[in-house]
Amino acid sequence: MTGTERAPDGWGCMTDRLIFTPADVDLSRSPLRRGIVDPTYVLGAFNPGLTRLANGNLLLMVRVAEALAEPVVDDHVRAIRWTGTGYVLDAFSLDAVDMSDPRQFEMRGRAQRILGLTSLSWLLPVELDAAGETIVAVHYDAAIEPAASYQQYGVEDARISRINDIWYMTTCSVGAERHGTTLHISRDGLHYDLAGLVLDHQNKDMILFEGRVAGMFLAMTRPLGECYFAYPPDSEFLGGPSINFAASPDALHWRPLAAPGIGARKGAVGAMKVGGGSPPIQTPDGWLTIWHGVEARDRVGIYRSFWALMDADDPTRFLRIEDEMPLIEANPALTAPIAQQMYLPTPVVFTTGMVDMGDDYLVASGEADLACRLTRIDKARFA
Repeated sequence: MTGTERAPDGWGCMTDRLIFTPADVDLSRSPLRRGIVDPTYVLGAFNPGLTRLANGNLLLMVRVAEALAEPVVDDHVRAIRWTGTGYVLDAFSLDAVDMSDPRQFEMRGRAQRILGLTSLSWLLPVELDAAGETIVAVHYDAAIEPAASYQQYGVEDARISRINDIWYMTTCSVGAERHGTTLHISRDGLHYDLAGLVLDHQNKDMILFEGRVAGMFLAMTRPLGECYFAYPPDSEFLGGPSINFAASPDALHWRPLAAPGIGARKGAVGAMKVGGGSPPIQTPDGWLTIWHGVEARDRVGIYRSFWALMDADDPTRFLRIEDEMPLIEANPALTAPIAQQMYLPTPVVFTTGMVDMGDDYLVASGEADLACRLTRIDKARFA
């Protein structure tokens, strides 16, 4: 369900489709071949950052979660880890872990929640034509893999913002040292250099506005924690993870802003957890962004996409927050042809990018943590 009311030209009767799936990844060209000889497979090719290149084509920066075909061997579960000289496997006793979540395992008997992964994520640039209908090239030579110890378990969930012909890409870096946000910078939108950590532990889903505000870089962030404080009983909001604002003079050094962002509201369908989605883009009405809300269900939850409009001059002032009617929901019909690869128990759609296509917006999402989904949405939907 998208809320679109017509099928854009060139998309037939469909407004949604999968553009890139696990079968489209050539693992013989994976960076993990530098060390991992055990069989692997693509757990998911999903959550793609989206931008327009200087040549007019579109680029998806696809998260490839590469997993061990046999994670458990000799009563041990194995985790893939990057090192400065290649990739290695670490073994953890099955007696010491809980493997009830299909995406990870949890160490038992720890005062804090300690997780391990049987997959490792790297980023694959996939170039589309200008209309977003055809794959032009898959750029394995420009793939992004871990490059620092704080990324030893992977690089995840790119968001790309083009600001004054420089492309800024935020990613989530996963390691035992940190679970923070890193910044990559590009002069052509395809080849990126790692600029380093910009937000510390578990401040995830950082998305930069596609343009400066009063000369400053502005971002939406989403810090996580183990403890939150309650709102007063008569407040419309619930406690928990929320989307906040931060500002920076150079995109490297960030200061949180005191103004509240998007919080979980009582009665909202996705009130268990909220987080950023697509980088805010400028429209005649203000800054438009798509974000995600999670409904509690099983261990993972149901992920849906919602939207918000912010004032052009002061984006901390919201003109509209739509958290009741989902903009995009998971579409089982899209993944039906690859249903045998599904591993999540609940519906998940996770929006990660949006570009202006004239009369419509083209929105990129991860579908079921499995594949890349493109959705054409008429601009009238945001009126």
